[in-house]
Amino acid sequence: MKDNTIICRCSDLTQGDIRELIAKGYRTFDELKRISRIGMGPCQGRTCMQLVLRELSIATGKPISELAPGTFRPPVKSIKLGEILEAIEEGGEEAHG
Repeated sequence: MKDNTIICRCSDLTQGDIRELIAKGYRTFDELKRISRIGMGPCQGRTCMQLVLRELSIATGKPISELAPGTFRPPVKSIKLGEILEAIEEGGEEAHG
């Protein structure tokens, strides 16, 4: 029976979904992120990363401390589009290349 406990609220992924992907051979947070978009929602993995790493730890037998938490690229926090526009306007033509 599939475990319907939500692991990633942003991408609506369950514990069962994550376990299925791990069983298919995805063994890192980055691999799981690429195939499922986990950690790419508004929270940027702040609510799901530790839960996913725990599942990877159980599946691989490695302690969480030895697992890579994944690659994060800016923005790692939500920002308003107006703030981006303000930064561009403050940078003048240099920001446009």
